[in-house]
Amino acid sequence: MRLASVALLLFTVLPGPAVAQTESGLPDPALTPGAINPQITQANIDRTICVRGWTRTVRPPKAYTEDVKHHQIDVSYRYFDKRLRAYEEDHLIPLELGGSPTNLQNLWPEPHYVYSGWGSFVKDRLEYRLNRMVCDHKISLDTARQAIATNWITAYQEYIGPTPEGER
Repeated sequence: MRLASVALLLFTVLPGPAVAQTESGLPDPALTPGAINPQITQANIDRTICVRGWTRTVRPPKAYTEDVKHHQIDVSYRYFDKRLRAYEEDHLIPLELGGSPTNLQNLWPEPHYVYSGWGSFVKDRLEYRLNRMVCDHKISLDTARQAIATNWITAYQEYIGPTPEGER
């Protein structure tokens, strides 16, 4: 029996946080390649994504994201663990970087916990860091979007540190 299978078996018996059956923490690029909000450009970041509270103006209603999450868990991603609380319906390109709020190519049920440690709470730290770097004009909006959409774990390792626990 593979180690991942043993871990999944233990998870189903022992109480604790939900651990998705994915080991990577990355979305399926065929289902979730990312999508941007075309209204957000490098030229207007100081009036949009860099304004505190701006994401509240574009964030979709919870009812919308919960319906999408339920469908994606069951039909698109076919996760074994069907508990909605085990996932965050996440924007691959976050709203903080001008990601599309409602385009299904930008939304996926991101597990809070995965075997590798690269779960949703780790990605949240990257989203904040990239937003700060864009708003401080240290990297371009397009660079940040491309990095997080291509492989957010690699982006984390480049901009924060090599492991989910370690920061530079």
